[in-house]
Amino acid sequence: MKINKGLEKLSDLIGRGQARKPPAYQWQDLALRVIEELGIPQFKRNAIFKVCKEKPKNLIEKCLNDTKELCQTGEKWRYFLKLINNK
Repeated sequence: MKINKGLEKLSDLIGRGQARKPPAYQWQDLALRVIEELGIPQFKRNAIFKVCKEKPKNLIEKCLNDTKELCQTGEKWRYFLKLINNK
């Protein structure tokens, strides 16, 4: 009976230890932040990762801030990508 309880506790510890791996590159972290803040749909996430990899960080952050400030209604991701592609 003691062995069984020990196994249950061990499985609890293993289950708790599983955390998300942090992004390998800063642009990945930035892309995840943009996705979260703008509510990017699943089918456009690859475009966000591509933009964050190819464009400078300060441009991405400027467009993100402009989008949050200027786009109060509608699809924010469309506005963000439009800003990025025009710069």
